[in-house]
Amino acid sequence: MDDCTVVSTVGPEVIKIRISQIFTMKQIRMREVKTYKLKLKNIIMAIKRKVEANWKGPAKEGQGQLSSSNQFFDNTPYSFKSRFENEDGRLGTNPEELIAAAHSGCYAMALSVAISQAGHTPDEINAEAEVVLDKEGEGFAIKEIKLTVKGKVSGMSEDDFLEMAKGAKEGCPISKALSAVPISLDASFES
Repeated sequence: MDDCTVVSTVGPEVIKIRISQIFTMKQIRMREVKTYKLKLKNIIMAIKRKVEANWKGPAKEGQGQLSSSNQFFDNTPYSFKSRFENEDGRLGTNPEELIAAAHSGCYAMALSVAISQAGHTPDEINAEAEVVLDKEGEGFAIKEIKLTVKGKVSGMSEDDFLEMAKGAKEGCPISKALSAVPISLDASFES
């Protein structure tokens, strides 16, 4: 049996994973897996998401607001202080926190799709992304992203879960977009 490709959607995003990355051929035969395809429904073109940033004042003393068309961000404050001096995040958000939110959310969805396509239902997936910003030369750079996932899936083996967790990291659209940065994965499984 040749490698097959899993094609699925997470919202408007298309994910392709080779079956051999998820299952051994023996497991495929045992489960009588024929095909895993979720059809694109009601998606005619690429979906675009937009957030607008408005900044006033100089870098250290100024402040900005983020707004989105769905109003999830509704004049959400951000500033130099909220980015570099406020660890608890109560003064507002920052770009690294937004990257972490996008990455952990996308990753959890991608892993859920892989698990569902393997014939299981995730009981719970907790994903966390830690974005590390550090000094580089005269400026700053994102040095690494640490993904941590804890999953609970009834009827699934730990080995299968860990393999899918790794595949989801590689297939997640946000992971792909952030591929210039080293991304590590720490996955744990609860049966």
